[in-house]
Amino acid sequence: MNVIELTRQLGEAIQQDEKYIAFTAAKRANDEDMALNALIGKLNLVQMAYQNESGKESPDEQKLSDMDKEFQSLYGEIMLNENMKNYEARKQELDDMMNYLIGILSQCVNGADPATCEPVSETGDCTGSCSTCGGCG
Repeated sequence: MNVIELTRQLGEAIQQDEKYIAFTAAKRANDEDMALNALIGKLNLVQMAYQNESGKESPDEQKLSDMDKEFQSLYGEIMLNENMKNYEARKQELDDMMNYLIGILSQCVNGADPATCEPVSETGDCTGSCSTCGGCG
């Protein structure tokens, strides 16, 4: 079996992982939330209007300020939506898993033992024991 075939098997395993399944369910819930999508649509329109105004030779600073406030308000409302909060949490879990897997692969490419290597966390969760560490970044 070659590396490409093994990678495809890994991709299949990822799609069967609970983190991936939870992420796709959260994404679907977001896609089906009409109120959330309406807010996102409004946010996009405000963003385009802001870009158009700011691109003018003499932009109206009051309009820009008003649009910025509206953007912040809409963004805050979007981020308080339960479906969006769930989506963000599930996306972070999936991203963390993928970063972990990529970390293992990166260490293997650099000669680490595939059976025992552990990626160094980007969050700086140093345990103080250099024997379990891949090095300080």
